[in-house]
Amino acid sequence: MPAFPAGGHIVNLPNALTLLRIFLVPLLIAVLFSTRIPNHELIAVGIFLAAAFTDLFDGYLARRRRQITTLGILLDPIADKLLIAAAFISLVQMDPRAVPAWMVVIILGREFAVTGLRAIASSRGLIIAANDLGKAKMVSQVITVTIIILGHRYRQWVILGIPLNFQFLGRLGLWLVVAFALLSAATYFQKFWSLLRNHGLAPVPSRSEAAERVLAAPPAEQPARHH
Repeated sequence: MPAFPAGGHIVNLPNALTLLRIFLVPLLIAVLFSTRIPNHELIAVGIFLAAAFTDLFDGYLARRRRQITTLGILLDPIADKLLIAAAFISLVQMDPRAVPAWMVVIILGREFAVTGLRAIASSRGLIIAANDLGKAKMVSQVITVTIIILGHRYRQWVILGIPLNFQFLGRLGLWLVVAFALLSAATYFQKFWSLLRNHGLAPVPSRSEAAERVLAAPPAEQPARHH
């Protein structure tokens, strides 16, 4: 069990931000599907972005204020997965043509697969650090969800005389999210096996074991010769 700095209370500002992100998830869903709240898509975008920004600040504040706790380490990835899963699943229900379900399955499948790898590595005392592809994936997810929600209300915006088609940008963003998800998942799997091999935990047979297996293998049957 890793040691954390003394004085890391369970209830602190970083953990409060993480809990806030969790509590914002049901609020996001309620506002997104509300038919009574005017401009509910814009409000939903504000809630989603606020929750996403808490993901940036809770880790930064925990390291800066030396308030890293076991509770924060456990809750932070859970909060991230809840927010992203709730957003994408809600978008599938809102507009299946804009957000195909198979794309969401790939995106969420990557999240749970990487979480499982990290849990296995952590149980063996190993740490798989986040990479640049994972960070790019998170940024692309936030931007894409925002664009798709706006595209559900506005077909396009004209900014500085340039028309922006939200539906096209949303579909393009989805393809980028899927690409980042697959690439980052591949790098996490590669790091996972590399860590296991470097620490002697991977089931890689030695040359002597491989030779013994070859010698122990039954001889192949020779075809009968007819004279």
